[in-house]
Amino acid sequence: MKKLKQIITQIKADPTSIPNEMLWQLICYSPKMPLRLQQEQLLNEAEKFSLTVKDDYFAEKELAFNGFKWGKGSRKLLITHGWGSKAADFMEIINALKEIDDLEIIAFDAPGNGSSEGELSNLLLFILPIKAITLHFGQPDILIGHSLGAMANVIALSEMKITPSLLISIAPLIRLKENFEYSMSTVGVSQVAQDNFLKSFEEKFNKPASFYNLIDWYTLDKEVKYWLAYDENDQISTYNYLKEFLDANQSILSQKYEGIGHERIIKSAQVIYDLVEVVKANLIG
Repeated sequence: MKKLKQIITQIKADPTSIPNEMLWQLICYSPKMPLRLQQEQLLNEAEKFSLTVKDDYFAEKELAFNGFKWGKGSRKLLITHGWGSKAADFMEIINALKEIDDLEIIAFDAPGNGSSEGELSNLLLFILPIKAITLHFGQPDILIGHSLGAMANVIALSEMKITPSLLISIAPLIRLKENFEYSMSTVGVSQVAQDNFLKSFEEKFNKPASFYNLIDWYTLDKEVKYWLAYDENDQISTYNYLKEFLDANQSILSQKYEGIGHERIIKSAQVIYDLVEVVKANLIG
């Protein structure tokens, strides 16, 4: 978090001449918060594993990422955390899910996040671990994702052409480009500098940031159970974009919560209760 604050301070000090390299740091550096005692205890109970993915854009090498498993059930459930987060931040959800029989719960820290290798991160470094875990442990029956992790789940499923029995998204990010613009605008980055960054993004990844829009990526059959939780006043997962996504996919069962916000939604007792009931109903069905 200290590094991110330093980056923001530098940008605000001279917003008219911001090096593009600093904007890459602003957008792609994921702040790392230390584990709390209860989170450490949760991870100590887990069966730990490590896999690798290739970072072609920043580190330009294989990066190890750390994963955690709880339970020995026959149904696999995969959790993908959001930006600036880690597997242990799902502590309350994981503890609730551990009470369900016949589940194997898998979570991981994406490269550049939590305990995993990497200085900078990006959406692809969330998608690649989902694919690596699926190849190593088998196809997950249930996927849960928060924020950027929810976007990564949808894109990974689309690219792998696999269909889960249940998909759960919590405050999903819908449009990557607009999220970048919001992050830059909130710290005073000029329009010219924003345009230059987005141009450099397209040059690096051979695709514009607008390519990553969930409306274009969601391809699951309407019969697939999809439960989505959101707060209409969420400043990160903007409701206007979410509504557009839900209007285009009316088979999605969405649940609105109030006064929770983007980060705290995964710790809400009501959200956790409802999520667990959705998972239980899917296992029975």
